[in-house]
Amino acid sequence: MALLGATHASNVLADDVLVFAASSLTDALGAVARRYEKQGDDRIVMSFTSSSTLARQIESGAPADIYASADVLWMDYLEERELIRAATRADLVSNRLVLIAPADSALEPVEMAAGLPIDEMLGEGPLAMGDPAHVPAGIYGKQALKFLKVWSRVKGKVARAPDVRAALALVASGEAPLGVVYLTDARAEQNVKIIGTFPKTSHAPIQYPLAITTASDSPGARAFYAYMLSREASDIFRRYSFITPF
Repeated sequence: MALLGATHASNVLADDVLVFAASSLTDALGAVARRYEKQGDDRIVMSFTSSSTLARQIESGAPADIYASADVLWMDYLEERELIRAATRADLVSNRLVLIAPADSALEPVEMAAGLPIDEMLGEGPLAMGDPAHVPAGIYGKQALKFLKVWSRVKGKVARAPDVRAALALVASGEAPLGVVYLTDARAEQNVKIIGTFPKTSHAPIQYPLAITTASDSPGARAFYAYMLSREASDIFRRYSFITPF
């Protein structure tokens, strides 16, 4: 498996399968790709960043074969523009949303209920989260904080990260005392701790839809797409704390 950031675009071969995926899938989908590559000759090249950025890159003509989004809105965006094959659209995994702090923080677990004293917990520091204007994790986070009736108190303190992994990094480094990220990201980073899990009812379901792009005519892409939806791949996703259909 290769990462597009490390592999210059000119080095991507015609037979490579190019996957554009939400940054929160980095570890799990990377593991899925490595397992798949051991079984055949296809090379999987990955590009991970925010779902919104990837969707706009595809709209601008980026040669992705497969798109995996962290929410349905950006998949809808591409489907409305006929940039994905609608018949291939499927739910890959789902996730939970959590509140995190640096691992060495004195903050203790809190009840995630209306009136959460998040502004007091922040003190003078920022709240790290994906930009709620377009990053799925930030959109879910804003929904959840509004549900808990605290958004109006913290919106001016939000450090708007370009993707959820950037928000995670702000907390892991101690630059932010709190962050809103996915459960899977929090469990992948030893320098943060979870201090609360947002109620499922506080935000839209966190679904990761998957589809093959309209521009792709790659047999290798179709094969890897099928593998991503297989039971073997689901076992890998679950090891990274994702929720799978089976």
